Amino acid sequence: MKAIWNNTVLAESDETIVIENNHYFPPDSLQKDFFKDSATQSHCPWKGKASYYTIEVDGQVNKDAAWYYPETSHAAKPIEGYVAFWKGVTVEG
Repeated sequence: MKAIWNNTVLAESDETIVIENNHYFPPDSLQKDFFKDSATQSHCPWKGKASYYTIEVDGQVNKDAAWYYPETSHAAKPIEGYVAFWKGVTVEG
């Protein structure tokens, strides 16, 4: 699977985990140069507190377009630290 935005591959892995129709990519599959920490957080009742990344490619910024759970609830342990995408990021295989 590949996560693509602005004609650039942000992450690529054969080992994504699909939950709620989202592909969660292993942290080591990210092209880290495109990811900037964000102060945004949200809460999922069964997964826990999510943190976000803003993506920047060739001067284009996509605020909070990726999220992850630094520490998940017990039920979501398989995706702890894994990253999912939205806001125009295409995930294709």
